[in-house]
Amino acid sequence: MGFLDNYEDVASRIKRFWAAYPSGRIETHIIDFNAVAGYILIECRLFREYEDEKPSAIDFGFGRVESYQASMKRWFVEDTVTSAIGRAIGLLLGSDTRPTQENMKQVEHMPAAFVNKVEDDPWSNSFAEDGFATAATGIAEIVDQLGGEILAEAPQCKHGHMLLKQGTSPKTGKDYRGHVCVEKVKANQCPAIWYVIGSDGKWKVQS
Repeated sequence: MGFLDNYEDVASRIKRFWAAYPSGRIETHIIDFNAVAGYILIECRLFREYEDEKPSAIDFGFGRVESYQASMKRWFVEDTVTSAIGRAIGLLLGSDTRPTQENMKQVEHMPAAFVNKVEDDPWSNSFAEDGFATAATGIAEIVDQLGGEILAEAPQCKHGHMLLKQGTSPKTGKDYRGHVCVEKVKANQCPAIWYVIGSDGKWKVQS
């Protein structure tokens, strides 16, 4: 078995999506495109029901024409769209690997000129100066001065990001907070995550 057999192809993911959500919707949008520079950024949005206003999952595909073999350069836009769809479905339905089989095939066949190309990577360069305020230091200052709280990203289950459910119980008058599965069929829902207020006055996962 080759290493590519460990990755699911996009066609299989699309079949899984329609099997799970026959009334769903797949949307793709061009976020950025530059024909001269030879790149495109595609956004894919997935909806469990066609009428849903908000997507259940969003992911992206970024394609650069120079990363393709000569015979595939003319199809790099279509291939990037396919990649975005595959990644979004993997996010929504779950998958052993985020990359698809097509993604890994492209990596395996990338032109040597592109692989060995040396580019200036701004993310690897330090730009901080004494007294220079970054997003991290700005947030820390807000928390310190205003007593704010940095909330963690919503947890995920196999159906995607869980929904925050909070309020005050009409029976007990006590506040409650938790994350629940977005799956509509109750029998298929993942266990909810509930919180309690700790001695420091902050919410923590109920043990």
